[in-house]
Amino acid sequence: MRISFCQGLLTAAIVLNLLILYYVSRAQQQMMEKRKELGRGSRRAILPASGLGGGLVAVGGAGGDRGLVGVEGHGRSARVTVLLREFENFENFVGDVANSFLHQRADLPFLAVADVPPYPPLVLPDGARLLVLSPSPDQPPQAHRPEFHVQTEFVFLVPDGVELEQPRVIERLIRELEGEGGGPVRMVAAPVLVRSAVQCLHLRVNLREWTATYSPAASGSSGSVCTALQGDAVVLMRTEDLFNLSVPLGRPLFPALFIQTALRGWKVKLLESPCFSATHRPLFSSAHNQWKADTRMKEATGKLMKGFGVKRLLLSDGKEQWFGCSKETPRCFGTVQDDTPDYLYLERWTPPCCLRALRETTKYVINILESSGVRYWLEGGSLLGAVRHQDIIPWDYDVDLGIYLEDVPNCDHLKNLDSGSLVDANGYVWERAVEGDFYRVQYSEANHLHVDLWPFYSRNGVMTKDTWTDHKQDVEFPEHFLQPLVPMPFAGITAFGPNNHKAFLELKFGEGVIENPQYPNPAKKRLDRSKL
Repeated sequence: MRISFCQGLLTAAIVLNLLILYYVSRAQQQMMEKRKELGRGSRRAILPASGLGGGLVAVGGAGGDRGLVGVEGHGRSARVTVLLREFENFENFVGDVANSFLHQRADLPFLAVADVPPYPPLVLPDGARLLVLSPSPDQPPQAHRPEFHVQTEFVFLVPDGVELEQPRVIERLIRELEGEGGGPVRMVAAPVLVRSAVQCLHLRVNLREWTATYSPAASGSSGSVCTALQGDAVVLMRTEDLFNLSVPLGRPLFPALFIQTALRGWKVKLLESPCFSATHRPLFSSAHNQWKADTRMKEATGKLMKGFGVKRLLLSDGKEQWFGCSKETPRCFGTVQDDTPDYLYLERWTPPCCLRALRETTKYVINILESSGVRYWLEGGSLLGAVRHQDIIPWDYDVDLGIYLEDVPNCDHLKNLDSGSLVDANGYVWERAVEGDFYRVQYSEANHLHVDLWPFYSRNGVMTKDTWTDHKQDVEFPEHFLQPLVPMPFAGITAFGPNNHKAFLELKFGEGVIENPQYPNPAKKRLDRSKL
């Protein structure tokens, strides 16, 4: 087969193009490798050298511009960075803590972390650095991100006022953690010698119910394993684990740390020894400063719990702390659209503070109805909750009661509500609902959690009313369901309901409604029953 001149010319052109493409591709690859090398060099210029205790310092030029330059360490490489997060600006011993550690181990990087620049400014020894988490417009983003400042394998979280007396104890804690082999124990802790001993606790976090529950762990010998600590302790963990948390350095440090680690199934091993000393106890020299510290801690705890979506803490001593709504605040959720409150879209149920307020309001309203001679019964979803849970449905947002219209004049709180509203002596708001001919009792003027009262009257043996909603369950029903009314437990009290609640509920909602729980509007959000 003979190749023509044109075919040869075409073949030569193809070969030439392939050669050009090869050399261009190779040149691009070399350029990318150079850029990567330059990037690594640039990163080394702004980050502390790994394990050398180096850090970031600000340098000023004639025009006031600041940059970040590396600082070399103090000799042999260290595997752990000492990090002090919890201290108060107005009185602290951060400088003493840094001196204590650096005197024993000059190679250790020491990092104090604050949300904003401390005032008065911290006085730190050489080798210790301050990291401010709040961003500044004249700084690069990594200047305020802690993961860029801790370049060691481990991080050692220490409280204010602690001292290092035996430098080898750090290596012992590292060996303890490494001995766990990457199992559920991701932290090792040692106590600080103070008047109150550190406690090992079990922590269970239920985000669906907005609740964190602490309970005492079984006391035992050194090496107790639990999910949370209470009291003064030092904690060692891998740097990678710390910065895999969504809020690695939240305040207060221990609640922030252990809520996140408990959700991941991580545990902490508390050793009886080695122990760390703390000569600076109490931390504050005056009652006023202690009050300031307690107030700031309370504010920080509230902010943390709001960010984490925890509205109720059950403490190991049986006490409760609430971080949700009250009579003085708005309720925890906004206007309900399509019968589906916003928290359902977050895979959560009714906040516990809202359930508490609904229970209080229900008990209050029922007491007034009963004392006034107003016949009432649990209606709709509230009756369904009573049958299923003897309580409000865990994802419900109000309570519904039916009442006899002819009994309304018996109740002073209702009979004069043709217009306007009444705030009673206990702060509850009674009003005629703007949506129609029914009554609403709100928890307070600020907090609009409410009980709705639906007036029915009998017509030819059928209970009916003048205002209807587009809810499927809002229908007429035979009066024999109310003759007689029967007592049933609901929300911590004994309330009245229809005498055949199963038939009543299936008339309202359909067959099998008791056995097959579902959210109010499944077309918008369906309940995953496997998670019940």
